[in-house]
Amino acid sequence: METFYMTDLISLLGLPNPPYGQTSYYVQCPCCDENPRKRHLNINLAKDVFRCPRCGVSGGIFDLYSLYTGVPRDKVYSALVERLKPSIITNRQKVKVVPQAVIKEYPITDIDTRHATYSALLSKLTLSNDHLNNLRNRGFTDEEIRENGYKTTPVAGLQAIAKQLRAEGYYLSGVPGFYRTDDDMWTFVKDKRGILIPVRDLKGRIQGLQIRRDNSEKRKFRWVSSVDLKDGCKAEGWTHLAGKVKNSIIITEGPMKADVIHALSGCTVLAVPGVQSLTQLSNTLEQLKAQGLEKVYTAFDMDMLSNPHVQSGFENLGKLLSEMGIWYKTYVWSTEYKGLDDFIWEYQMNRKRM
Repeated sequence: METFYMTDLISLLGLPNPPYGQTSYYVQCPCCDENPRKRHLNINLAKDVFRCPRCGVSGGIFDLYSLYTGVPRDKVYSALVERLKPSIITNRQKVKVVPQAVIKEYPITDIDTRHATYSALLSKLTLSNDHLNNLRNRGFTDEEIRENGYKTTPVAGLQAIAKQLRAEGYYLSGVPGFYRTDDDMWTFVKDKRGILIPVRDLKGRIQGLQIRRDNSEKRKFRWVSSVDLKDGCKAEGWTHLAGKVKNSIIITEGPMKADVIHALSGCTVLAVPGVQSLTQLSNTLEQLKAQGLEKVYTAFDMDMLSNPHVQSGFENLGKLLSEMGIWYKTYVWSTEYKGLDDFIWEYQMNRKRM
């Protein structure tokens, strides 16, 4: 059986070559980078893996080929054998490795520690009036906004906040978003202004944070991560549960969307971070099955009817649910409304006008 390497896929998929001497570099992510100048997908040639800290998509060689071509993962090997003729495989180019400065990264700490630290962090932040009104216009009540824990991203005093958290006994090591500066001072990442969204597990604990960035037309949501920063930590593609565990749930894309659908409908909603980011989903579904889950209703945005990327993600989700023996159906609504949250909100507003 032929063994393939990440270097085999670079020219095959039309990806940029790595900078001279580097075995880890970034390219445009096909899942979340709309702007060609944005590059969030990290390709590690030494380990033959890839990962996007922004949307959470990750995997190995076969996963990368499947992601870019749409070929089912179980068919990738045959496709590579067909496309990479023996003569090409035999004459592979070797990547010259030049020692690079290593940035120490902490492993992710346990969920209880993350929840405590994030809860304390959010308690020190505020929600601006424009963000409050934005959330109200989505259908949230003020009480739901408080319960969900939304806050405006901090833009100043980040080292002071980190110092205060440490003085109060909270751990910052292994909590995505926190890192050390060059002078060894703990701080929190500074991002564009936006709404901080707690991403919660089945017990309501905060696993990580996402940001809904202001004034961004495409790909507004991104993970809070301090990957590639001193003593920083990457974010995982965590799922998010809005509502209590029930025997039937809705699966959609994005934590805030899940919160909105739950607030408007009362249904329990499980969110994946992206249509192609299903890494954590199978584990979450196993936990839900153990707690009585029987039925799933999928509710990806309606561009799944025309967007091959969304269609591929939907097919992967259906395959996963089938393999796990979970009954599922798909919600479909008017294409006038992109998401189920938009559709429900407009429906309720129309009823009020009648």
